Amino acid sequence: MRWDNLVDGPATSGDSALFGMSAVTTRTFDTPEFRGITFHEVRARSILNRVPGASRMPFEWTVNPYRGCTHACVYCFARKTHSYLDLDTGLGFDSQIVVKVNAPELLRRQLASRQWQGAHIAMGTNVDCYQRAEGRYRLMPGIISALRDHANPFSVLTKGTLILRDLDLLVQAAEVTDVGISVSVGFTDHELWRTVEPGTPSPERRLDVVRTFTEHGIDCGVLMAPVIPFLGDRPDQLRATVRAIAAAGATSVTPLVLHLRPGAREWFMAWLCEHHPHLVARYERLYAEGAYAPKWYQRRITRHVHELAAEFGIGPADRGSHRRLPVRPEPVAPEPTQLTLL
Repeated sequence: MRWDNLVDGPATSGDSALFGMSAVTTRTFDTPEFRGITFHEVRARSILNRVPGASRMPFEWTVNPYRGCTHACVYCFARKTHSYLDLDTGLGFDSQIVVKVNAPELLRRQLASRQWQGAHIAMGTNVDCYQRAEGRYRLMPGIISALRDHANPFSVLTKGTLILRDLDLLVQAAEVTDVGISVSVGFTDHELWRTVEPGTPSPERRLDVVRTFTEHGIDCGVLMAPVIPFLGDRPDQLRATVRAIAAAGATSVTPLVLHLRPGAREWFMAWLCEHHPHLVARYERLYAEGAYAPKWYQRRITRHVHELAAEFGIGPADRGSHRRLPVRPEPVAPEPTQLTLL
């Protein structure tokens, strides 16, 4: 099935089959926050996704109401998924957003099915469900309400402060089921943030999200990711980040080193050539064996962050199975073991 233009002008060139989805309506909105962004509205056939290689992950099922992400993080591993739709994995990933407009009603129907056993559902595992588009489409209130009404455990990982809009719903859900909230903050360096995560709220605003959830009695962990080699891994940078995370009241911190899968690797290296050309050769050596930094480097960063977490009084990341940090699934192909990031 092809992307059929239904309402708003011609479909973009290269539009192709959209797996598991019905015909597409393409929209643009001439407002400052959405200028330059195209939304492809689809009606999905299924919204519950089984995670490949789920035996290695802390969750088996995910819900992803969007594809593509206006956070525009230059390192985002999910860029490759846009190529499955014949869309560009660079600027196209940042500006061509697929919106599953029937996600809430579809999830409610699937949760009511006799076949559904009430497994934990993770959100924010592919692209951020609280990216800018959510402010217009408002899919998450219906999704959270469905999960609350079925007392189905779930978790959310986000860089978006928009999650605070749904604070009351999340508090209600936490009264009837296990709810895990995690915020992604890899660093507090403003210069680095503005260049590698240009569409996200500032690290300080994200840590305000942590603080707010903690004040409302919902544990909130921080995925400290990515730790970016040679740009965000100095001891003083790590210390400043962990100190800020602790001050926000985070119940856990999980550091993850930058990984560069195909699709993300090309885009990140192009960014590196433009902004830090002197680091290109060092990155080529560090990531010569594949998508992941060497084990010795990962262990060094993890050990340092855990020592800082203990110093600043942050609890261990495994303090409760129902508070498991939602992270992105690894590829099925054998790679060095590492949890993955938004």
